Amino acid sequence: QVQLVESGGGLVQPGGSLKLSCAGSGFTLNNFAMGWYRQAPGKQREGVACISSSTDETTYADAVKGRFTIFRDNADTTVSLQLNSLKPEDTAVYYCAPSVNCWAGQISPPAGYHDWGQGTQVTVSS
Repeated sequence: QVQLVESGGGLVQPGGSLKLSCAGSGFTLNNFAMGWYRQAPGKQREGVACISSSTDETTYADAVKGRFTIFRDNADTTVSLQLNSLKPEDTAVYYCAPSVNCWAGQISPPAGYHDWGQGTQVTVSS
């Protein structure tokens, strides 16, 4: 059974930083392109960052480009997202999931994907 667990969220002031991590069980993360997604209250889930499986190339949504960095660590067993220069509009629940599109800012999970984890809440507020 595939299970992805996100962690690292919290409450931070505008301009602050957080590091989110995604670990998988029943799922080898480094065999797949992996993305980070977020869902703010009342909004659809959107892809924010993705890292490819073979070359570790990355792509980002325009809203986070230059502020967020996605990378694999812990001997490729986790996929992390470094969030810098956070803004109130970054407030959302953040999820990780495989990505079938991972280029030119296009970040999307497989059609019908339903193995979403619980996510981790990021709140940016003064």
